[in-house]
Amino acid sequence: MSKMSPLRRRMIEDMTIRNLSPATQRSYLHAVTKFSRYFGRSPDRLGLEDVRAFQVHLVSTGLSWPALNQTVCALRFFFGVTLGHDDIPERIAYPRTPSKLPTILNGDEIVRFLEAIPSLKTRAALTTAYAAGLRASETVSLKVGNIDSERGVISVEHGKGGKDRTVMLSAQLLGILRAYWKLARPQFWLFPGRDETMPISVQVLHSACRSARTAAGIDKRVTVHTLRHSFATHLLESGTDIRIIQVLLGHNNLSTTARYTKVSNRLIRSTTSPLDRLTLEVVPPG
Repeated sequence: MSKMSPLRRRMIEDMTIRNLSPATQRSYLHAVTKFSRYFGRSPDRLGLEDVRAFQVHLVSTGLSWPALNQTVCALRFFFGVTLGHDDIPERIAYPRTPSKLPTILNGDEIVRFLEAIPSLKTRAALTTAYAAGLRASETVSLKVGNIDSERGVISVEHGKGGKDRTVMLSAQLLGILRAYWKLARPQFWLFPGRDETMPISVQVLHSACRSARTAAGIDKRVTVHTLRHSFATHLLESGTDIRIIQVLLGHNNLSTTARYTKVSNRLIRSTTSPLDRLTLEVVPPG
């Protein structure tokens, strides 16, 4: 087993002090390691021009926007916090955010998709993700005690940014979870993995999404986040105030939630044109 370098240890300590999640810590370390290996030098001996060259290389490989963005975040943290170079982070450019709208499933597709999942546990988990608008990491981290049937809510602990929030517990979901509990008898984690001391893996949910999409004959790309997008859009279409949706999703900024107004066809159709408030003669007077 190779000895950890003082620089790597310092970065880990810096991330731990700032309460970054284990997943974020792993991705940051991976990005900085990749940066270092690309040049064959220790990352503390590299500078802004090297960062720029590395970004050009990553773009040329066709790396996805989220991965590019994560790399920028990692390098900004490394140079700004671990190395203490205050002038460098703000000069590391973020990739331009793509304007692609999220994929949404309609109600019929949601039913077909969920019913195409053969595993009871995975079906219950993905149904919960849709019913409460949860992220994949939030879904697998649910504990039995997070389901409050008396108050009709689900407690989400340590969501994105380490924030707790409360979401609704639908009556139908409660019935599904009760049926699941009677058969599976989970003790601590609501959706335990093969080792019951650990929750089910996020990768299991991702794999189930790919299989169910094919089995259901859905030609859209479906992920756990697609269910979350659909949850938000369906709430918006049913008339739920966008500020309530913002709280349910755990968004810091309303602008993040507002993008769902762009994909809600029903909302667009129900919006009255200002022309409809006017009386207009179609045929010009002859």
